Amino acid sequence: MSATLTVVGLGSGNPDRLTLGIIKKLKAASVVYVRTKEHPVMAALSELEITSQSFDGLYESLSSFPEVYAAITSKLIEEAQAAADGTDIVYAVPGHPMVAESAVSQLRERCPEEGIELQILGGESFLDEAFVRLGFDPIEGFQLLDASGIRSAQLQPELHTLIGQVYDSFTASETKLCLMELYPPEYEVVVGHALGVENEESIVRVPLYELDRLDGYGNLSLVYVPANHDENLRNRTFARLHEIVDILRSPEGCPWDREQTHESLRKNLIEETYEVLETIDEDDPDHMKEELGDLLLQIMLHSQMEEELGTFNVYDVIEGLNDKLIFRHPHVFGDTNANDAEEALKNWEGMKAEEKRRKGVKPEELSVLSGVPRDLPALMKAYKLQKKASKVGFDWDNATDCIAKIREEIDELQEAIDTDAATDDQILELGDLLFAVTNVARFIGADPEEALTRTNRKFVRRFQYIEQSLQRKGKSVKDSSLEEMEELWQEAKAEERKV
Repeated sequence: MSATLTVVGLGSGNPDRLTLGIIKKLKAASVVYVRTKEHPVMAALSELEITSQSFDGLYESLSSFPEVYAAITSKLIEEAQAAADGTDIVYAVPGHPMVAESAVSQLRERCPEEGIELQILGGESFLDEAFVRLGFDPIEGFQLLDASGIRSAQLQPELHTLIGQVYDSFTASETKLCLMELYPPEYEVVVGHALGVENEESIVRVPLYELDRLDGYGNLSLVYVPANHDENLRNRTFARLHEIVDILRSPEGCPWDREQTHESLRKNLIEETYEVLETIDEDDPDHMKEELGDLLLQIMLHSQMEEELGTFNVYDVIEGLNDKLIFRHPHVFGDTNANDAEEALKNWEGMKAEEKRRKGVKPEELSVLSGVPRDLPALMKAYKLQKKASKVGFDWDNATDCIAKIREEIDELQEAIDTDAATDDQILELGDLLFAVTNVARFIGADPEEALTRTNRKFVRRFQYIEQSLQRKGKSVKDSSLEEMEELWQEAKAEERKV
């Protein structure tokens, strides 16, 4: 057996709120440890002639809060194991032991394993004072967050939100940056210091952007964000998007959306994808934001249709993607290393093969060309097929050989045309030529799709130059000669070279 370890709460800071039972426990203790002496109740304990040892030194000697709490836990367990039977060791923490006290959580886990009897006596939490002093009822919807680990994904504007552990201006700044991912800079928040403590309490309302410009942050500071049901805030959440798509597909929703199927929306998915690509080519962030939203809508609609059938929903899609990203990045989330992009890609391919094995598929029995989507655009598909074949040595030696193959294919196409071969034969020869041209792209490190896209844009730009030049002369392309248009085409090329 070992000593008994008792954890007590010192309340939110007002000595008058200490319970009689906790005072008796402190007085009767063999030894009292406190997490910190930086608490208003400590003066009252001195008046009651209760001596204690604090762990304040750990905050200065260790570099992070998790290290501090782990050290406190280990120290208390060591003391309990070394003490004689019947010794009562008390560990006193600010507020309530079960609210924002990491060391207490660790003690609850480790003490049973170490054979140490652990008792916990509650005290008034800072939450009690917050409900009273800030004037809200938690049953309306409430969440408590830790400033030291706050993430924007946790924010739910329709809930009253208290953010504790706002120790200093740095954590206040981190809190501000997180909140501003959802709330506008001018949004009013409340900062509370030492709630319920006479002559120390301070409650200040400030716009969010000023949160880290205030003085007075310390152990008893918190930030309160009142609940808000404003649609503008909810519209920045993924949950709201899911809700809207559900409404659109409901019997009370939009007749057009209700009629759609996977098949009817297939072309929309393709079109929206290409519209996103266009914004990338144009380097237009505002337009990209809009088009990415349109593409996301397609994903939401397809997921919603399956949710209605009970097969999966969009959160299953997200879970599957998260699992895949973690699994395929062992050099990030595991113990594998990748010093460059090539090694990272090798890890990715290795984990893809492992996924197949887990699904009962033997990668070594699959075709080398498997995994290329059937409906890819033909030029892109040719590029991917050639890349896969090249990995097993089925490839040209160099770009010069590829160009020789292009000349061969040109001759065969010319022959098919000159001999008036069947249309299908001419088409096949043309396909062979395009396939050979795609091979050159790999050897010069170019994506053929991107190369052709650039040429398309160049053609549009030069042809529009012709149209605009003719319009200034009161003419159009329809009533202009080829020679005149060719001259303007050369002008357009010359203008490009000047830029």
